[in-house]
Amino acid sequence: MHGIRYGHFDDDQKEYVITNPETPWPWINYLGNENFFSLISNTAGGYSFYKDAKFRRITRYRYNNVPIDNDGRAFYIVDDDTIWSPSWKPCRTKLDDYECRHGMNYTCITGLKNGVEASVLFFVPLHANCEIQKMHLVNHSNTKKHLKLFSFHEWCLWNAATDMENFQRNLSIGEVEVCGSTIYHKTEYRERRNHYAFYHVCELIKGFDTDREQFVGLYSEKSLPNAVRDGQSKNSIAHGWSPIASHQLEFDLDPGESRDIIFILGYVENKQNEKFIDADGNLSANDSLTSSINKQKANDMIESFNNVEKVDRAFAELKEYWDELLGKFVLDSGNKKLDRMINIWNQYQCMITFCMSRSASFFESGIGRGMGFRDSNQDLLGFVHQIPQRARQRILDIASTQFADGGCYHQYQPLTKRGNNDIGGGFNDDPCWLIFGTVAYIKETGDFDILHESVPFDNKPGTECTLLEHMSVSLNHVISNLGPHGLPLIGRADWNDCLNMNCFSNDPNESFQTTENNSVGSKAESLMIAGLFVVTAQSYVSLCEELSERHLELQNECKINLKKEVERIAQAVSDMKEAVMQYGWDGEWFLRAFDFNGRKVGSHENAEGKIFIESQGWCTMAQIGSSNGYCDKALDSVARLLECEHGIVLQNPAFTHYYIEYGEISSYPEGYKENAGIFCHNNPWIIIGEAMLGRGDDAWRHYTKILPSYVEEQNQHLHRIEPYVCCQMLAGKDSARPGEGKNSWLTGTAALMWHAATEHILGIKPDFNGIRIDPCLPKTMHEYTIRRKFRGATYTIHLHNQSGRTKGINRIEVDGKPIVGNLIRFEKGTHDVEVFM
Repeated sequence: MHGIRYGHFDDDQKEYVITNPETPWPWINYLGNENFFSLISNTAGGYSFYKDAKFRRITRYRYNNVPIDNDGRAFYIVDDDTIWSPSWKPCRTKLDDYECRHGMNYTCITGLKNGVEASVLFFVPLHANCEIQKMHLVNHSNTKKHLKLFSFHEWCLWNAATDMENFQRNLSIGEVEVCGSTIYHKTEYRERRNHYAFYHVCELIKGFDTDREQFVGLYSEKSLPNAVRDGQSKNSIAHGWSPIASHQLEFDLDPGESRDIIFILGYVENKQNEKFIDADGNLSANDSLTSSINKQKANDMIESFNNVEKVDRAFAELKEYWDELLGKFVLDSGNKKLDRMINIWNQYQCMITFCMSRSASFFESGIGRGMGFRDSNQDLLGFVHQIPQRARQRILDIASTQFADGGCYHQYQPLTKRGNNDIGGGFNDDPCWLIFGTVAYIKETGDFDILHESVPFDNKPGTECTLLEHMSVSLNHVISNLGPHGLPLIGRADWNDCLNMNCFSNDPNESFQTTENNSVGSKAESLMIAGLFVVTAQSYVSLCEELSERHLELQNECKINLKKEVERIAQAVSDMKEAVMQYGWDGEWFLRAFDFNGRKVGSHENAEGKIFIESQGWCTMAQIGSSNGYCDKALDSVARLLECEHGIVLQNPAFTHYYIEYGEISSYPEGYKENAGIFCHNNPWIIIGEAMLGRGDDAWRHYTKILPSYVEEQNQHLHRIEPYVCCQMLAGKDSARPGEGKNSWLTGTAALMWHAATEHILGIKPDFNGIRIDPCLPKTMHEYTIRRKFRGATYTIHLHNQSGRTKGINRIEVDGKPIVGNLIRFEKGTHDVEVFM
């Protein structure tokens, strides 16, 4: 089994090509990047939603089903006595050939059976709230084919949570309407909703179904629905029960003949006073016996994509959009495995995490989590160079969920942009990440004006202050919540949401992270937050100093005195470093924390969990104790105790029983998730630390151990999840299957791997006044060329490292002229940069 391969990269097309439909886990892609989104697997499974996967779920999906991934887009082709699906599922009829191509916001799946080829292109057009499904049929046989084609979607009743719970209501509210070749899902439209969905085919149909039971059969399977088996739709209208959308088409194909069929899955919102239209064509807010739903926007959408030329044009626009996005940072290193990740897949994944945060994947239902405060801020590192204006708005949205004391909601819902009360706050690392993301944005864009934006607390009108003040109170939250060692109190948790040292849960019905914490009198302090505070506070100080140097006037309502602010925060940084040096050093590495009672966590004195990765990464990135050799010793300890074949495990030794004072982390079996799993998300912190110390070969080794293009080459079957994107977790060395992946796509790994590679290994660092060149390379990398678009200018950077140095710039020439230092000051235009190590 270990030698099985399921696909390969096609770099020229920016695609991953899957050639075996029975992948070890569904390998998915994302369609859409604005308001309408779809998840699609290599067998066309998945679902669609508008903005919010919880509150505006359009099609239904059942997670963890057996067999897996049975819900999604289904096409059934009836060719005499053979019934098959071009995506293999749901029929699972053996295909003569199969291929799935996942590209940039599109997927094309092709199946061949008995001489008939069916290829379906799935994509969401730019600026449109619909999914296009363009089927291309070809008869490669020598005989005429009479084919029947059935489409199938199952509607979700909008709220994905209640859709799976409130059956006494749900099985009575389904409402549909059929108008020509369009099936409308209008459940609850006449009540409180102003939105409906539709499924259209740009053909005359032979039949339709909108009632699941009549199409599939109560005791039948989606692999062979009753209507498909019988070769005839039932023309059913769903009244209550479970609404679906299915079209029946029939046509003949001569040998060599082809045919294109366009399906459109769309979403429409109407204004409250324009929901209905009466027999005279008047718009109204009220339903009546003579009125119908206002279909104008649906008709307009259909008109926009109702032929092949329009669809092909929309698809070309989508590809041009992605070529432009990915053209902002292009690497030519001579290493195809590195280039494909930097130029294509890493940037693409960062854009998907921008859209989704941690809300909707095949490991995240889209119901329980919204946009994370910490998650969205750190993800900025990966997409700010691509879409700076949308990054700007994201920062303001995040800051609006902060509290006046600097704390914040841990998550917010993308539809309302309001904090998620179900989770609440109290994760004490969260505030620092606002500074992390905002400074990265300003360095990329030079947009200091964002600091003057008026932003409310908790989205409450009348509480507004400048974004700069939000950043100040973020640091105040840490400074005001220090423990007995002068280190930050951990609160509900820090970055490791499963290290719950104030929870003390012995009730299996409780949630570790949302149950009320017993923090009164707690001495639980975090060394990870200490390092994070130093890094972000120093960047904030640099920002304030830059504001002073530029003589940028703060608005009158801003209460910050820049000189006093710099002095205040610099002193807090100095105090924090001293506290870490005095209390946080364990001799060979940094402690992880102190628990509720003030006992050491992550110390050689502990029986288990002697060393953790987080504090080694952040304290090293903060360069705490570097002059005393602490950082080198800490990273040496990481290599000795935490590194394994597949990456760096989170802690060692793994916990072998439940520690109530540590919480969820010790509830996992050894080697999984936070209990000594390889949490890929935090491996880049070590990579960055190694680069800052000039240890290029070590940084490169850690980087390539979890880089998808390197991992997929070794063993696709063991890794299981998509070989083209980073995952959150790999099973650690203590597990039953070391190297097995879980939780792919929506992970901070994507942005941090991008940040580690582009800014710290390749050394292309945006700065307030330009681009700083400061690489840390493996000895085997002798040159590279990078085309970097920056604030409208284009820099072509050619680095020479013939002697195989790992660190240190000898000289830099910009447009043929040498410069002093390694900062290339921003100038508009096109520039050639020669860098010599």
